[in-house]
Amino acid sequence: MASLSLNTIKVHQARAAINRLHIIFHLAATLTLLHYRVSTLFHGDVPLFAWGLMTTSESIFAFFWLLSQAFRWRPVTHASRLENIPGDAELPGVDVFVCTADPKKEPTVEVMNTVLSAMALDYPPEKLAVYLSDDGGSSSTFVAIKEACLFARCWIPFCRKYGVKTRCPEAYFSSYGGNERLLRSDEFKEEEINIKIIHDNKKDELDDDKIPLLVYMSREKRPLHPHHFKAGALNALLRVSGLMSNGPYLLVLDCDMYCNDPTSAKQAMCFHLDPEVSPSLAFVQYPQIFYNVSKNDIYDGQARSAYKTKWQGMDGLRGPMLTGTGYYLKRKSLYGSPNNQEDVFLHNPENNSGLSSKFIASLKGTSEHHTNGEGLLPDTVLEEARNLASCTFEKGTKWGKEIGYSYDCLLESTITSYLLHTRGWKSVYLYPERPCFLGSTTIDMKDAMVQQMKWSSGSLQLGLSRLSPLTYGISRMSTLQSMCYTYFTLVAIQSFAFLLYGTVPQLCLLSGIPLYPKVSDPWFGVFLSLYLSSHCQHLYEVLFTGGSLRTWWNEQRIWMIKSVTGCLFGCLDALMKWVGIAKVNFRLTNKAIDQEKLVKYKKGEFDFKGAELFMVPLVMLVMLNLACFIGGVRRVIAESNLQEMFGQVFLSSFVLVLSYPILEGLIPKKDSDGLKTTFSFNKFIVVSI
Repeated sequence: MASLSLNTIKVHQARAAINRLHIIFHLAATLTLLHYRVSTLFHGDVPLFAWGLMTTSESIFAFFWLLSQAFRWRPVTHASRLENIPGDAELPGVDVFVCTADPKKEPTVEVMNTVLSAMALDYPPEKLAVYLSDDGGSSSTFVAIKEACLFARCWIPFCRKYGVKTRCPEAYFSSYGGNERLLRSDEFKEEEINIKIIHDNKKDELDDDKIPLLVYMSREKRPLHPHHFKAGALNALLRVSGLMSNGPYLLVLDCDMYCNDPTSAKQAMCFHLDPEVSPSLAFVQYPQIFYNVSKNDIYDGQARSAYKTKWQGMDGLRGPMLTGTGYYLKRKSLYGSPNNQEDVFLHNPENNSGLSSKFIASLKGTSEHHTNGEGLLPDTVLEEARNLASCTFEKGTKWGKEIGYSYDCLLESTITSYLLHTRGWKSVYLYPERPCFLGSTTIDMKDAMVQQMKWSSGSLQLGLSRLSPLTYGISRMSTLQSMCYTYFTLVAIQSFAFLLYGTVPQLCLLSGIPLYPKVSDPWFGVFLSLYLSSHCQHLYEVLFTGGSLRTWWNEQRIWMIKSVTGCLFGCLDALMKWVGIAKVNFRLTNKAIDQEKLVKYKKGEFDFKGAELFMVPLVMLVMLNLACFIGGVRRVIAESNLQEMFGQVFLSSFVLVLSYPILEGLIPKKDSDGLKTTFSFNKFIVVSI
């Protein structure tokens, strides 16, 4: 009798056909434009330097456009079939990793809510273990984890008994969980009141039901020993969890990304337990979805292009990359290839994995583990765990090089998933109707720029390394998949093309030097076709994925802003590290919600406070465009040569329209406290100097 299918896959044939037709048209127009630029450069009467810069910037744009088409080649959608999942007795163990580092930027209450939501997953408690890594060594986090464990003994049975879906306590008792509390019995309402009292007052009313194993880890860190940031924490958790519970699968969560659907583990197992998929499947990745995204998402916090377009496209190749949170990973994939998983971690294990006989026994599957949450772990296990989490344990081993999370890049998820794919592993992207994980996104310009700079710097660091997808990756994976990784690792370089396009045509407009064909010239139609083609493709994808014209406009604007701010600084940071001028450091994104900033964000008002340094190149570019536009238009009117200069007039005006929030921020405004500005011009002058 044939076994029941655990999952389905849908190839979007119509969408792929439209994308491919567009690729053919746009590619032909792009090659025609580049032919015009190059041939005119060598044989025409044009300003060589300015024309050469324009040709360079347009070639960069064309290169990254071509790379991005790999995402559009074969979009697919995966879905799980929970009704066919095996019974609890047949499910494998799952270890959950939650990482935190700074209680000021990552509020302890949010961390505990994430931990509790993970402990309350709809999964056999004896097969579930939750590990919290606290790299900050905070006493408040240590005390809070004890309180959370006590609360879990009444919270988890309550969720199981009534089938509660929103199992993050804070979310459940907020407006987000209101729908679940409607049309419930009197018994439920009475018990809910008791739970809320315990939640608010931290009373120790315990239940005897089993709960998952909960472990707090604060690894040893010393100045003279590299700790490798989040990748180091995850590798320490790999070893400690291998000793204590050794679940074959891992769920990795950011400390602010709580479990919103308790069935996420079973949905992932619909792929990991599929005999046709499982042998080469490394991980199942869920999208990052945020509960605090405004309808007018001015910072593009939802990252629609990534999670609704690019990840679906990669899913049609050999799977998406890791996003740092919300993924179920096969433990053994971090130790070898799908064809021969045991070579690395069992051959000469002391040199590869470190001097720990108990950990090596866990790799071989011959050790005993305690995962039922009853009582304390033996002292011998705890002592060995301290050894595994020490700062010297990895010395002389292959941790971070050939096994575990890679240390070759600060973006541990990007580099690790890239290396997994080069070794032959595959991945799956799962985007269910109900978000399985919810977190908070950035709501001000400073945090958005810090995050963008961190991503750009880390990605470019990989793109310029010996592991670059252009050299190392292209010989170990398909061309299309290599194009996807090349796009992600090098796309920040576009910031230089943006700077050229935002300055050269404008300065030439002011000087009366045309850089585009006349409106009546047939070549002008090539430029117009490319411009409309790009915007139509973007608009089609936005509308197809449930967005609106406002979404399209916000993405256009923030793309330009981030390109000449966060991406530019990320490039400079990566280049300084590459030549050895700057040291490697990790910038933690602020996840504490400021109510004043949240109000501004929901109103659609940009908040530039603290972002003055990032905004220097953008403000200079905007002021240059404004001056050149005014002077250029006056010259065009005086010389009556609009046909020749129309392209530059339009480009400069388009940049100014996109930059309206910057212009608005430079205008002083009065409030109840007196004279204020949204973005202080005085601060900008000081920072520029």
